[in-house]
Amino acid sequence: MEKPINVIFLPLAEEFVNELDVKAKKKLFWAIRKTKERIIGQWFTKLKNSDGIYEYRFDESNKFCRLLAFWDSGDESETLIVGTHGIAKKTNKTPKDEIAKAERIKKEYFEEKKKDNKI
Repeated sequence: MEKPINVIFLPLAEEFVNELDVKAKKKLFWAIRKTKERIIGQWFTKLKNSDGIYEYRFDESNKFCRLLAFWDSGDESETLIVGTHGIAKKTNKTPKDEIAKAERIKKEYFEEKKKDNKI
């Protein structure tokens, strides 16, 4: 039996989601629900030239919205998709500095998790 997938938001991702309008939130949570059901599509893709960073993609009101995330499959009871932060922009390309930011957040997350497990 496969472990269930759960999606969590780190503080910057939570701030981003809270600032979205209702239509954009509906699109994001639809994509999250599909991912939790193990249905992967163009709404959730791995970013090329990244260290395991994925993005939820949706557009609203002529803006391209992205919620960057990574997988954490280290728990025995569930697999997590961890949202790092989000961006809304006018072009369809995800900036390299945003990918690097997500990679830094991912590294800090796993360092903190490793430290917490030693206690």
